[in-house]
Amino acid sequence: MVNVRNLFRRLLRRPAASPEWPVLPPPAPYPLRPAQIRERCFNVRRRGLDPAEIRAFLHRVADELATAQTALVAVQEENVRIKSALRAWQSAQSGRYRYR
Repeated sequence: MVNVRNLFRRLLRRPAASPEWPVLPPPAPYPLRPAQIRERCFNVRRRGLDPAEIRAFLHRVADELATAQTALVAVQEENVRIKSALRAWQSAQSGRYRYR
């Protein structure tokens, strides 16, 4: 059985740029767009995954992302409409009553 302490020491000693541990770029600060998913290309390896299957999956994810973003915009617009209607109603109600 491998000693856990030695395992952690070996893992922490590995260089960050070794081929076994590729350095991933930090996440992008902007939201992911459906077109970015559709246009994403992967490195083809000799024994890699099926590129057609990856492309079909990326298109499916992009379609779901586009649907979610469209629904989000609709909800945000409805939220603005409801808030403005509530403000108008509150203003109308406050004019009907006299406060001391």
